[in-house]
Amino acid sequence: MNQPATPLAKDTSKLDDVLLAMDVVDTLRHREQLVLSELDAGAREAALLTRLKEIYAAQGIDVPESILKEGVKALEERRFQYEPPKPSLSVTLAKIYIARGRWMMPAVLAVIAAGSLGAAWHLGVAVPERQRAEAVRIEIADTLPSEIGRLHDAVMGVALEDAARLKADAFKAEGERAIAASDVKAARAARDALALLQQDVSAVYEVRVVYGPGEARSGVFRIPEDVPGGRNYYLIVEAVDPNGVLVQVPVTSEEDRRSARVTRWGQRVSEAVFQSVADDKGDDQIIQNSVIGRKSAGYLSPEFTVETPGGAILEW
Repeated sequence: MNQPATPLAKDTSKLDDVLLAMDVVDTLRHREQLVLSELDAGAREAALLTRLKEIYAAQGIDVPESILKEGVKALEERRFQYEPPKPSLSVTLAKIYIARGRWMMPAVLAVIAAGSLGAAWHLGVAVPERQRAEAVRIEIADTLPSEIGRLHDAVMGVALEDAARLKADAFKAEGERAIAASDVKAARAARDALALLQQDVSAVYEVRVVYGPGEARSGVFRIPEDVPGGRNYYLIVEAVDPNGVLVQVPVTSEEDRRSARVTRWGQRVSEAVFQSVADDKGDDQIIQNSVIGRKSAGYLSPEFTVETPGGAILEW
């Protein structure tokens, strides 16, 4: 029976020689002063070899002379000496790549953060802004012109007096100018004014003097600054529609010219009307004739059934 072949031992002699030569070079490099003083002074190679043998002998190492010669020759040829590469783009890129462990993670995090901020700005600012701009464009081009035209037609269809028609025309003209100038805020204001005008012209209500439990007073008087000793008389009234619901109406105070939409105000009347209502309430705290005016559809203001010089107040 054939015996398996015995594997040959790997010859390591050449590798050992190379390693010894490298050690010689390393020894010479660490003894740089020795090398300089001997070689630069022109000493013979034999003397340098002798010195190297003494160094290794002191360490208990026997190095063949051929290895010492190879080491000296390698040192002179700078064979085992590392020389850094000259600066270049490839060297710079290689150093950056080698150092990637230090800069890659912060760079990745920075890119992620920048991307997140960009996405947040895009979704939270840019997109909504474009949507708002597009909505305004559609509003100024289509919605507002249509609404202004519709409301103007509605007012003109119910108005029975020139004052209401003139107001409707004025608000429509304001809206058209604003639309032509792409002034959406002013166009909206004109549209809203027409909507309120339609509401006021279409409204139907009675003007009633307030009285009953919880009502402290049904009338007041004022002493005007421009008429010392004189008095202006007001009945506290409210606007009530046929269903008993309070209606907001536009009222301007003759005291400070402030305007507001209110359901209750002070309506100025003559002294005789004021006294008549006071007498009516005085006997049983009930005002039998509490309705002093009626507002019909098609008109802006109520028609009063009592004597009134006009004028109103908002506070009393």
